[in-house]
Amino acid sequence: MQYVIPVITLIVGLVGGFFIGVYYLRKQMEKMQSDPQMLQKMAKQMGYNLNNRQMQKAQQMMKNNPQFSGKKKPGGGKRK
Repeated sequence: MQYVIPVITLIVGLVGGFFIGVYYLRKQMEKMQSDPQMLQKMAKQMGYNLNNRQMQKAQQMMKNNPQFSGKKKPGGGKRK
């Protein structure tokens, strides 16, 4: 019993931290869709320098991709 509780606490903490991290990252990506300066800053941190055309294309891609927009795909996203 002395080892079981710390192991369970560690597992619950890791799982909870993972889901909180995913939620935070999705919120940041949603903010980037409407804020071109934030998207430009992220690109510069990754070593890219985007021109206006590339910025518009990146924003359009993020809006159309349900993974970044927080919207679910029709049909529940089940794979066949």
